[in-house]
Formats: sequence, C-alpha cells, structure tokens
Amino acid sequence: MTEQQEASQDVVATRIGQAIMLLHGGDREEARNRFGALWAEIGESGDAWHRCALAHYMADTQDDPGDELAWDLRALFAAQALSDEGVAPHRGPLAVRAFYPSLHLNLAADYVKLRRPAAARIHLDRARDASGILADDGEDDGYGGGVRAAIGRLERRLREF
Repeated sequence: MTEQQEASQDVVATRIGQAIMLLHGGDREEARNRFGALWAEIGESGDAWHRCALAHYMADTQDDPGDELAWDLRALFAAQALSDEGVAPHRGPLAVRAFYPSLHLNLAADYVKLRRPAAARIHLDRARDASGILADDGEDDGYGGGVRAAIGRLERRLREF
C-alpha cells in the first residue's frame, strides 16, 4: 500500500471514529447519516476492515430490527473477507478474530428481536466459542468481560423462548 493510500485509509477510520463518538454521545440520527455517507463512499467493495467497523456500528443506529440484522450481517461478511495476509500490521489477525464474539453476539440479539430463537442460539453459540480469544478481565479495558457478560445475559433471555 502506498503512503497516499495509507493516509486515505486513516481518514476513513477517523471519520468512522467520529461517527461512533456521535452514536455513543446519543446522536443516533447524525451518526446514521454519517455512516450512510461513508458507506456510499466506500461501498461493498471498499476496504473490508472499514466495512466491518462501519456496518457493525451502523447496525446500532437502526430503528427496525430487520435493518439492524442486515447491517450486522454486512459486518460479519466484511470480517470474513479479511484474511490474515490482508490485514494491515496495526490491525493484526488477533484483532480481527477479537471482532467475532461481538459480531455473533449482535446477530444473536437481532434474531431475538425478530423472534427467531433458533437462529439466535446458533449465533450465541458462535459468540461463546469465539470469546476464548478475548482477554481476561484483568488483562484489558473490560471489553472481554463485557462481551462475556452480554453473552450470559442473552443466554438467560433465550431461556424465556
């Protein structure tokens, strides 16, 4: 990758980060607008890392569970498109594999919202299986523990079906 291409990739990552900040700040509509504009720019054939992150967060801005599922599926497909060789050095293979527990957890939650418990259980099992890659509570900023706790909560919720 040329220096100019790397700089362009960093700009996209920065813009995704800015939209994520809006989302976490409670401005879902503006985040959705910015994610939508970015998606229009990078499209289905853009950098898989960017597509994965963008779709993963775009799903959280959706009001309709079917739309949320569609974006979460886009995120999973983009993650699957990332090969160990195709990941930039600062986004190593471990970082890509660390996405899978959250990606599958989100899909499981989507299927619960859509009242499709069998599909939810499949993705919940995949999230649990993939969670072994996550650091233990004392080794990270709490991300691994947070994902594991969310898996447990969704497991309890699925027992109601």
